[in-house]
Amino acid sequence: MVLVRGATVALIASGLVLVGCSAGRPFGPTVGDAFGGGGAPRSAASTQAGIGVNAFLWRATLDTFSFMPLANADPWGGVINYDWYSDPQAPNERFKATVFILDTRLRADALNVTVTKEVRDATGGWIATAVAAQTETDLENAILTKARQLNLSTAG
Repeated sequence: MVLVRGATVALIASGLVLVGCSAGRPFGPTVGDAFGGGGAPRSAASTQAGIGVNAFLWRATLDTFSFMPLANADPWGGVINYDWYSDPQAPNERFKATVFILDTRLRADALNVTVTKEVRDATGGWIATAVAAQTETDLENAILTKARQLNLSTAG
């Protein structure tokens, strides 16, 4: 019985020593570490100045969707979420959009737009409905066109 207690104490002590080696963070990096705070070593990609995606696509997305309320944006991960928007001309419909910028290069395949649509039913609740695939493609093309214009205006 003494041997079991000794082994248990040794196991707990070694666990505490390992936790101490993690610089006071036994459960991994803190939220501040994700943005370079907290003294955690940063990768070469995260130490670059600016955002982690194509700046022209980023700016063009913000400009193209400026009529929608911005929910959140992650310039390092390349995700922009927009909150529900209802056109005053069609108050029984609302749309939500998410834009994924997938590359640092200005390319057509570096962009993905998803749109969610809901329609108000007779009881006043919202029901999800399908969005035409062409809608998402048209939005992607609008962003790409604006990004190319921004690129050309800074080049010359």
